[in-house]
Formats: sequence, C-alpha cells, structure tokens
Amino acid sequence: MLPGRKSLAVVTASDVLGSRAHHPQPMARSWSAAFDHADVPEQGTVVVHLQRGLALLDGLQTVPTGGGSSREMIRLVFAGDDAALVPPADLAMTWPYASEPGELSLDKADGSTWWTRRTEAEREIQFAGKQLAKHISQRRRRRAAKLVPPGPIYERFVARFPYFATIDQAKAIRDVLDDLASGHPMDRVICGDVGFGKTEVALRATAAVVLSGKQVAIAVPTTVLVRQHVATFRKRFAPFGIEVGSLSRTNSGAETREVKEGLKSGKLKVVVGTQALASKDVKFAGLGLVVIDEEQHFGAAEKARLSGLAKNVHALWMSATPIPRTLAAGLAGFRDLSVIASPPVHRLPVATRIAPLSDAAIAAALLREQRRHGQSFLICPRIQDLGPMLTRVQSVAPDLRIVCLHGKLPADEIDDRMMSFVEGAADVLLATNIVESGLDIPRANTIVVCWPEKFGLAQLHQLRGRVGRSGIRAFAHLLTDSDSERSEKRLAVLEEFNRPGAGFAISARDLDLRGAGDLLSERQSGHVQVFGPVLYSHLLKLASEKADDRTADLWVPDLNLPVGDMLPASYVQSEAVRLEIYGRTVRCRSEDELDDLEEETSRRFGRLPQAARDFFAAARLRIDCRRRGIIRLDVGSDAVAATFLPGRLRKSKARSLQREGDRVVCTSNGRLPPLAKVEELLDLMDD
Repeated sequence: MLPGRKSLAVVTASDVLGSRAHHPQPMARSWSAAFDHADVPEQGTVVVHLQRGLALLDGLQTVPTGGGSSREMIRLVFAGDDAALVPPADLAMTWPYASEPGELSLDKADGSTWWTRRTEAEREIQFAGKQLAKHISQRRRRRAAKLVPPGPIYERFVARFPYFATIDQAKAIRDVLDDLASGHPMDRVICGDVGFGKTEVALRATAAVVLSGKQVAIAVPTTVLVRQHVATFRKRFAPFGIEVGSLSRTNSGAETREVKEGLKSGKLKVVVGTQALASKDVKFAGLGLVVIDEEQHFGAAEKARLSGLAKNVHALWMSATPIPRTLAAGLAGFRDLSVIASPPVHRLPVATRIAPLSDAAIAAALLREQRRHGQSFLICPRIQDLGPMLTRVQSVAPDLRIVCLHGKLPADEIDDRMMSFVEGAADVLLATNIVESGLDIPRANTIVVCWPEKFGLAQLHQLRGRVGRSGIRAFAHLLTDSDSERSEKRLAVLEEFNRPGAGFAISARDLDLRGAGDLLSERQSGHVQVFGPVLYSHLLKLASEKADDRTADLWVPDLNLPVGDMLPASYVQSEAVRLEIYGRTVRCRSEDELDDLEEETSRRFGRLPQAARDFFAAARLRIDCRRRGIIRLDVGSDAVAATFLPGRLRKSKARSLQREGDRVVCTSNGRLPPLAKVEELLDLMDD
C-alpha cells in the first residue's frame, strides 16, 4: 500500500492454485492401474465358485426359456468335463483363481470335493481375520512422533523437483505425509513401476522427517544402488545443509566409524545403506523413518532385522514388483498400500522381443543402438558367462566400446567402470543382474538379456526398466536357447505386460502363480491356495471387519422376473466384453456405482436399448433386495412374492399384503410392467 496510490495486491500462483508440493501435474489424467477389475473373472481362466469349487470359465451360452425368449448363462466346466450353467448373477459368487489351468485339479460340479477344503479354509480365515483385526488395532494404539515439516522450507525442498508429480505420485506423497502426521507408526507399501517416481516419494518423506528433527535410514539391497541413492539425496539436500551418509561394505573403516558416530550423536540426519544398517553397533539418536527400497530383494530374515530397526517408528516399503507376500499383505489391509500406476509424461512402453540366442541377434541390437548414438546393456546370468560373451561380441562387432561389470570386482573398480559408462565412455555395459536395481541412465535405451529363462519374471521386468527412462523408444531383447514350453509361457508374460505400469500386473501374476503364504507367520503356503489370492484377500478383509462369520454375507438374491436379464448380443457384440460387464455389475455395492457403469456402457456402445435398460434395472433391484434381506423375488401375472432372510421381514399394516412366515405376497394389477409391480410391493412395505 502506497500513500496516494491505488491499492495493489500481489498474489502468487500458489495462493490461487495451491502449493506445488501437493499439486499434481497440470491437465494430467489418472492412468488405469494394471488390473482395473482384478475381481472380475475372464473367459478361459480358472475360477473358484463359492458353492461348487474350482472350474474353468468356458464362456457364455444362450438358453431358450420358452415363448420365443432366451437367456444368457455362464458355462462353467468342472472335473471330468462336466459343465454347469449358472445365471450371470452367480458371478457375485465366482472369483478369479488362476490365469491358466496348468496342473490344477478341478472340483466336481456338485461341489462334493470342495466343501471339506472350503470349511477348513474358512476356519483358518476367521482366525487370520481376527489376528489381522488385532494387528491393525494394536498398530492404531501404538504411538509414534507426529512429524509435520515446517511449511516454507519444505516448499523450497519440493520446488527443487524438476518435474510435476503425476496424479498417483501426488496421492502417494499425500498418503505418506498424512501417515507421518497421524501420530501412529506408518507401515505403507509404495508399489510403483520402474521409473515412475518412487524415489521422489522417499525424498519427500525423508525431507518431512528430517525437517521435523528426526533421523532417516534408507535400506537398499546393493552397493551400486547405495551409491546412486547417496548421489541423488545429497544433490537434493545439500542446499539445506543436511548431510547424507552411507553404510556398506565399500566404506573404509574410518568412514564407517565416522558415520556410526554421526548417527549416534544425531549430527548425521540421513543414512543410505545395505543391510549393514541393521547391525547391532549402529545406534540412532532419534530415528523417525526407515525406508526399505526394492523390498523384493531382501530375504525374510533381513526384513525381520530391518523391521526391528523400525520398531515404533515409521516404515516405508517400496518396490516395482513386490513379492507375493508383500502384495497380499497390502491388498488384505495388513499394510497400507499406495499404487503409482501413472507413467511420467512422454514415457513410452519398452518394445519387448523374444528371439533365439545368436551372435548375429546380439550384434544387430547393439549396433542399432550405437547408430542412434545411444548406449546398451548386455546382461548374462552368471559371472563366468561374461568373459566368453565379451569375446563373442568383439568378434562380430569390434567397433563397440564395451565395459564389464559384476559384483566381485573391488568397490573402486565398480565405481570407475560404472561412471565411465554413465559419462558415455562406453557403448555397451556387459554385466550380471547387478544393474537390476534403481540405475537411471537416460541415454541407455536398449537392453539385451541372454538366457532370460534363468532369471525370475520380476528380475526381467526390473532389468527391462533400466531402459526407456526418457522419451525415446527403447527395446528389450530376450535371447533364449531354451525349447521349454514353460519358459516360453513365462517370457510371454513380459510381452503381454509391456505397457507402462506393468510391474503391478507381473506381481499380481506372481501372486496368482505362487500364492502369498501365511501373512501372519513365515510359512510359505497358506489357505490363499484354496480360494485364490483375490477371493482370499476379500474374505480376509470381511473377517477382519467383524469377528463373526462374514462368509454368510456372500449370497445373491434370486430374481424370477419375466424380463430378459441379459445384454443383447446385437448391442454388445463381444462375448468377452459382455462377460466383463456382467462381472462388474455384480461387484457394484451401491446404486451410484451401478449408475456409473450404466453411463460408461452407454458411452462405449451407444444409447441403451430396452433390453439393456431392463438388465441394469434388474441389477439395481438386486442391490435393493440385498439391502432389505430379500433372498427370493417371484413376479407373476397377478402377484409378487418376496422371501426374506429369517428375522428381516418387518410387520406391515397394508391390507393388500399376505404374510406367510418369512414370505410376503402382494396381489397386483396384471397390466403393470413386471418392475412396476415390484416397486409397488416395496412401496407398500416401506409404508
């Protein structure tokens, strides 16, 4: 305000739009998660029917119902090629089990081979649910420091991030900051694909804790990743006078002593290290957060030691491809889960190709990348493979500059060779899977993996994530000399899941193939194998919400309506898509969810015909019947009858209603449409 002048107000962008620290990328759209509808079974996969057991979902079959009308049914194939036809509403009791039949034994169609296994597994789930509820309750009762960073300095730290956060990244950061400020120990898994920005989440969590006066320990599986994280963290924290130390086998004795003394005195606020962080002689003055990066590389014993380090402090687990147990723990609510499925701007899928192993194929891939002035990774499974491979490549492509790297080299030599590649002094980095974790070299856009059948799916996906980290199209060549059909199927998964965000899908497939084990102990197998991972997680959640038997809630109202409860094939022509819509319909828990699905269907396929409107009306009625406790509804020409669960039928003074135990009958006008008759009955009961 100046005397004699018009008043002038200066408003910053953050005053209007909000803090950049919490604001996602402008005009960004949320990316669909790898499994948008993980609980919807697909055609050709193995499913588990709650009443009958394991079956193959063969597809849809149209059945005539008389009077020129027909009905679409779900065809389930059981043991001995026996088939059963169930209505689409039965998909509410049908859940995905496995993507491929493999060596699974299907159950008999009458359910006789299923009920013993189901009963035993349900008892275990009830016990596990009570333990889970107890664990969550204890976690909520435990106290931890409320960590809220000072606003201005935290804003300055965030402003040094050179990109806008994606939608999912911003949400994960908000989740973590809310956990830190809650006063309870955080136990959160961040599942984000390679290069999707998990490190930025860890950086902001670290900043929030350090600026609140506490210490942070970041545990990583390899010394190479320790170096990269130390460089990244020092670059971001240096302007704020915050020192970042490291603890690994590459440290000299003097460096190790200095870091340990700094942690014990509280002078050193941030340390990055391998499992050496869990050593008994490492003491912290005021530890506030433990970050475990690439958690899938730590064994159960190592995780137990690191968890001991995080006792009564905040813990953040991060992985692109979490192991089945970790993923299942997140899905079941044992740990909080944040999924970063939105790729950064301009991120392109890595083109994945599977081919026979040959010198010509290796040379062609490497020379192609050299011609476009890029760099390549050449990966072998064993150290003893590196020497012969170097000879082979030099004989067919002598102009390539190749540097060799593996874990048994001296620490200084690893550093020097890695830096020479990063600085562009070499065209090819010939290495073992030591480069699997966390390396970020934007100029490297081709990776050749020899003998990929000797790696795990998650390892291959992580290796593929070393390339394609800029806006340039990247290539992953998987060169195999195996004739095994099983190996081909495993590698085909990588071809199938080659889009950005595929890490979560690959982990889910791993969970599908291997099971999660027992979440409450170190047992590697559990009753997830009876129900499958999706239904198991659902039942475990239900069991943890209430102590009584929640599987009794899994029932479907039986509607006998004189209308076609199906989508016309002339409207939705694809059988697989009709099956998907049927599955999504029965998973809707509210009319709002169903309205959204109906609107989406009309956008995809055009204006709904009468038969499709009847289908969604019947689905809406089914939700209403579940809420009221109506297990069966019969609609005839002159009357409507509703059968209730025991004790759910309320008294009514309406004279047109006839009550017979748990069943009520209402006479109706024969000229009314069927759904109008039902509405009349429900209105009378409400009155």
